[in-house]
Amino acid sequence: MTSAAGESISLRPHKDKLFSYPSVLESRDGGAFLKIDYRKERDIDKRDQVPEVRAHRHYVSMRPKRQQRTVTIRSGDTAVEAYEVGPTRKAKFAVIFIHGRGGDRRLGVKDWTFGGNFNRLKNLTVRNGGVYYAPTIPSFDGKGLEHLKTLVTYIRHSAPNAPVVLACGSMGSTLCWRGGNDPGISSRLAGIVILGGTVDETFVRSAAFHAGVPVLLAHGSRDSVYDWRGQHALYERIRYASSDGIYPIRFVLFQSGSHGTPIRMVDWRETLNWMFSSSG
Repeated sequence: MTSAAGESISLRPHKDKLFSYPSVLESRDGGAFLKIDYRKERDIDKRDQVPEVRAHRHYVSMRPKRQQRTVTIRSGDTAVEAYEVGPTRKAKFAVIFIHGRGGDRRLGVKDWTFGGNFNRLKNLTVRNGGVYYAPTIPSFDGKGLEHLKTLVTYIRHSAPNAPVVLACGSMGSTLCWRGGNDPGISSRLAGIVILGGTVDETFVRSAAFHAGVPVLLAHGSRDSVYDWRGQHALYERIRYASSDGIYPIRFVLFQSGSHGTPIRMVDWRETLNWMFSSSG
């Protein structure tokens, strides 16, 4: 995948030693399926100064804070309130994070929670010429889809050739799936990231599927909200559903992880670079 300037997109390292996956317990399908060793004692208690509240200082860089602002993006009767991080004009790429039920735009810009992983995502985006959005979505039905379409249209106007990675947590994943079946959204996508989310069996008939948009499914094996087995079954169905070969999809299972573990543990640099190199 190339940027608006025609450059190949490959994100430079940022704190890779701290955020790369711990040891791999199992690898299948040429590395497309990974079971990762997740341990609360190491990945929360030692990583956080205050467990689940504040990461240790060396996990966080506040450099993107200088480019973080609140925006309201309007189209007709739709007004999207979002955090915008990084340059809007001529951005090389864009990342959108959609929160789950009961959340809002604040979740996606929390620098200190989830082990500093949102902070790393912001740093990777800004330091590599991209722009990051964390919008408030009022619902995950047609109204929420209109909010997402308004945001994607805004990105298209400000950075006409910037590919978009759409990441969704928990119930927000229903909007990722909906967006993948909307031609105006799917045509912009360089990847879809589902973090502890729902299953959509209709994805194999979506516009995003037919365009070969890469998908990452990440889940905790002890997720009490959505069972990982449903996601794994979807992974297997999508992987072999393409008529012209194996579909670009990955499944990352965090052994003993809970519902929020994928947001804390997903390796954003590895994920984004794979998506940019796999999309057309």
